[in-house]
Amino acid sequence: MSIQWFPGHMHATRKAIAERLPEIDVVIELLDARLPGSSANPLIAELTQGKPALKLLTKQDLADPEQTAQWLAHYQALVGTNAIALDAGMAAPIRALAPACRALAPNRGGMAKPMRVLVCGIPNVGKSTLINSLRGQRKAKTGDEAGVTKTEQRIVLEDDFYLYDTPGMLWPRIAVAQSGDLLAASGAVGRNAYDDVEVSLALLTQMLGRYPERLRERYKLQDMGGLNDEAVLAEIGRRRAPLLPGGRPDLQKAAEIAIHDFRSGAWGRVTLETLEEFAGWRAQADLADAARAARQAARKQKKQPQRGGGPAS
Repeated sequence: MSIQWFPGHMHATRKAIAERLPEIDVVIELLDARLPGSSANPLIAELTQGKPALKLLTKQDLADPEQTAQWLAHYQALVGTNAIALDAGMAAPIRALAPACRALAPNRGGMAKPMRVLVCGIPNVGKSTLINSLRGQRKAKTGDEAGVTKTEQRIVLEDDFYLYDTPGMLWPRIAVAQSGDLLAASGAVGRNAYDDVEVSLALLTQMLGRYPERLRERYKLQDMGGLNDEAVLAEIGRRRAPLLPGGRPDLQKAAEIAIHDFRSGAWGRVTLETLEEFAGWRAQADLADAARAARQAARKQKKQPQRGGGPAS
């Protein structure tokens, strides 16, 4: 079962975005460069359809640069869309945001028609850090957990450039199970909505398929050939956490260590999904949704009363 998390304040955010959109010229959506497909919110895409879009791949200093380049090209190829990679320590891309927005909406600008930009994205994707960088001061709250920003903020970047920062928002049903695991691993999902061990196993599965040498180096593992995700998690527990009675590894502590190491960048620059891989996950989810819809339709049809004539006289 995929991870789900859509608390009440996200319902309010969805409503606030829908109300704000008629006056918005450009939508900036922040994506996590380590999971650029899974962190793209389909609800935001639905709400903002037809609006010029700027995709910002944040935390690019923690992501695989080759994969980041491919994802940037993918988003830049979309109609009415541009994409930039940045991180908290980079000044040049931040200075490029205003020109990029103006290029997407060339008919806006000046005091008579000020540029109005909406900033949105999933929780813990770096919006508050971006806002602080744009302001040049530390006013917006930041934190390594979901749900830090709870209300919309209006920021005047230039005399004719208004920025509306919205709270992080997921979507009501995460159909792609792999995306739910990666979102939880990144910190986008509330702590009580997932199991650390299950999420860490999904995380280690991706790492074993893409960057096994990073795990070997980080946890001083000798032979990776025979290790699966469960075996690696157990080794992390043996090497990095106090053992349980009987010399058993503490898998909960090991899971917390693995998730923390991913979030902090201790594994180096990693991207956990390719374009092709995410497309495959999405296709599987679409097939599952279609099968679910067919079953629901069949049950509904079965429940309908049979029409027929009355009893024979």
